[in-house]
Amino acid sequence: MPSYTVREWDALPHGDGEGSIPAHVAGRLVAVAKTSPFAGRGGGGVLEDRRHELRARGVVGVIAAQGCSLEILPKIDVMQEEGAARQNAAIRKRLVHMLAVALDLKIEMGRITDLDWQRETLLEILIRIFCDKLTEAVRRGMPRRYLGHEDDLSALRGTLVVPRQFTRHASNPGRLACRFDDLSPDIALNQIMKAAVAQVLRMSRSAANQQRLRELAFVYADISDVPVPALKWREVIIDRTNRAWQDLFGMAQLFLRSRYQTTSSGSGQGSALLFEMNALFEEYVGRLVTRALAGTDFRVTLQGGRLFCLTSVENDRALFQTKPDILIWRAGQVAHVIDTKWKRISPRIDDPKLGVSQGDIYQMMAYAHLYKSPKLTLLYPHHDGLGANEGVQAQFRITGQETVVETASVDVANGKDLTARLRDKFFSTVTQQNLVLR
Repeated sequence: MPSYTVREWDALPHGDGEGSIPAHVAGRLVAVAKTSPFAGRGGGGVLEDRRHELRARGVVGVIAAQGCSLEILPKIDVMQEEGAARQNAAIRKRLVHMLAVALDLKIEMGRITDLDWQRETLLEILIRIFCDKLTEAVRRGMPRRYLGHEDDLSALRGTLVVPRQFTRHASNPGRLACRFDDLSPDIALNQIMKAAVAQVLRMSRSAANQQRLRELAFVYADISDVPVPALKWREVIIDRTNRAWQDLFGMAQLFLRSRYQTTSSGSGQGSALLFEMNALFEEYVGRLVTRALAGTDFRVTLQGGRLFCLTSVENDRALFQTKPDILIWRAGQVAHVIDTKWKRISPRIDDPKLGVSQGDIYQMMAYAHLYKSPKLTLLYPHHDGLGANEGVQAQFRITGQETVVETASVDVANGKDLTARLRDKFFSTVTQQNLVLR
């Protein structure tokens, strides 16, 4: 089965040569992509099928159609001196790391070799990690829970259901209406795991992954089949008795219901596992900032605030609610507002505005007015065009005020000590105030 890889906002030309995609294959992939909520009204929010090329947009992941698949990777500058295969492998590692941080998962990637990162798509790598973790977990035993049952038995078990006994079995004392608890594996957590196995089995194109998933499906044969929309997510409580299943529960959400992605099936045409990079980057940075300020007297809230820009004169109705990506509080006051943008900014030498959109600046002006923060940051992914140093790229004052608005970048291609780097480059005032960090 042919498999293609493209970076977001790049294109594959139509054709049969290397680096090209046949027009009829592109059409199949576009048909599946249009079933995604990310596709938008015109259906081009994931893929654009142009006259001579297939162009990816700001959504990444894997689309599988009949007899073909397309992997869309984020545009992250890695290993520019290496070949495309090694670059793609490095990007897959960074994307899996971002997902792990955003979803608070512990994902062990040491078992996956460099060759596997180059050869397998993002989807197959995630499925392989899921299979490894689930296989280890079921070997230790499935979680079980006492469930209430009512049944008519020949001997008393639990307690007698008196009303039913003296109505249904009044003339048959050999049958007893019993109510009892039974330790059962047929619980919400196992039903979710079974649904996740079935979902990724439909999506996987790897023979090795398919074999392992079929083995896991056999293990879950006695667990009830529950449609994905009917799964009882709220019934799952992770505590000390099932702590080992926490990451697996998170991965099941990744495949079945994560807010950063959507899985879809296009009326038998295929399936897709897609991630909106804006939302993923926002959550990734938000969790890193939370870690960076842990142990200080600063408090971090994500998607908080929610103040309104306007109030109607007629009926005092509040309109145009704001939701800053990251608010940093101290002593009940907003000390810093950070808004993340998954887009490339220009070097200052090329554009004094750095390619920042006017709408983004208007948004920060509104935040400055509503939240009275002395400092606001537009945070972008770093790229080679900005030079070697991540961090603050430019600072401005709002006209007539002391409020500072800055543009900054963070190098997601380099995951080493990223939490410490964020602390040093963006929150140096924290250390200057002699706050104790963990």
